[in-house]
Amino acid sequence: MTDKLYHSIGEVSQMLHVNPSLLRFWETEFPAIKPHKNKKGTRYYTDDDIDLLRQIYHLTRECGYTLEGARERLRLSDDIDRDKQLVKTLTEARQFLVDLKEYL
Repeated sequence: MTDKLYHSIGEVSQMLHVNPSLLRFWETEFPAIKPHKNKKGTRYYTDDDIDLLRQIYHLTRECGYTLEGARERLRLSDDIDRDKQLVKTLTEARQFLVDLKEYL
């Protein structure tokens, strides 16, 4: 992405070639999108927010998913990522224990 920590809604809408109103709508439909807001209510998006918005754009606009379908697809993707991380952690722990057993 960029070196900036936060991006305005205008910058993000230009990046994705969508209206700011669509970004605000997606924010209501996808709870994982949580832009930071200042006292005036101005939204500022992180790179992680933008990545999620790109995924939503891809699923809804390019792949033709409904909003419900996109939510389910993102949830399954998160579950798969967590499972992969869990398997990696358990494999590393097992290897540590095997090495420890050989050492003793």
